[in-house]
Amino acid sequence: MGVSLPDRPSFCAVQHAFLFADPAAHSRSPEMHRAAFAHAGISGEYTARRVPPAELPAAVVGLRQPGVLGANLSLPHKTAALSLLDDLTPAARAIGAVNTVIHRGGRLTGDNTDAPGLLAALADVDAPTGGLSVVLGAGGAARAAVYALVSAGHTVMIVNRTHARAQALAAELGGRAAWPETVPWSAVTLLVNASSAGLDAPDESPLSPFVPLEARAVVYDMVYRPAETRLMREARAAGLRAENGLGMLAHQARLAFRAWTGADVPVGVFLGALAGGRMPQPEGGA
Repeated sequence: MGVSLPDRPSFCAVQHAFLFADPAAHSRSPEMHRAAFAHAGISGEYTARRVPPAELPAAVVGLRQPGVLGANLSLPHKTAALSLLDDLTPAARAIGAVNTVIHRGGRLTGDNTDAPGLLAALADVDAPTGGLSVVLGAGGAARAAVYALVSAGHTVMIVNRTHARAQALAAELGGRAAWPETVPWSAVTLLVNASSAGLDAPDESPLSPFVPLEARAVVYDMVYRPAETRLMREARAAGLRAENGLGMLAHQARLAFRAWTGADVPVGVFLGALAGGRMPQPEGGA
């Protein structure tokens, strides 16, 4: 049963939305949401704000102010925010992580647009569906990935440096925890890096050494800075398709913006902002 939200605000003054993260300076979200505000004809501002963990409760309280639409949450806040909110959507409750906070009439609802955003991004690149998928990581992004892939009918194995965390995640959301040496890599059709390995570190990889996957496999790295990670380079060298996380970033942003404003801005607007104003269209539509 879904969470009922009060009516969306009327846009007669400047509306504000935020990103809370630590660090936050690397984020591409302000570019996307400013383009979306302009496309929708809404007077709005989106600000990326560095919020250390100890300051998250106060930052969340600030979202209750008039004129604030809500916020996106990134590392390390996606699970820590759960107890600070009034309501959770069914997806956020099931995943146990929030990346979007929606403000209505002083109340805050947590949602998770990462999961549908990932599936939309994978559809854009015609990634194999329903096969054996491996998720690297066990944090908030990995929770969304496992939830999305299990819901879409994938067989999911979870690999994490701390095996107990992978086991706990599998027990909650499905899939199976595995050690790297126990994964049948040659049968894997989708590899998703949901860890922070490689973030601003071109020589770091969450899977070292790289292992051969099934010939039609897609490697999807949620990291988007750098644009080509070591994991992606090694996958391409092995003859596989590899994508960074910009597509997922755009799709999850579109869903968050729609939740805040009710405006259904095409994903091409978000992708165009990421491409410096050009308007690339994803292969899969919208």
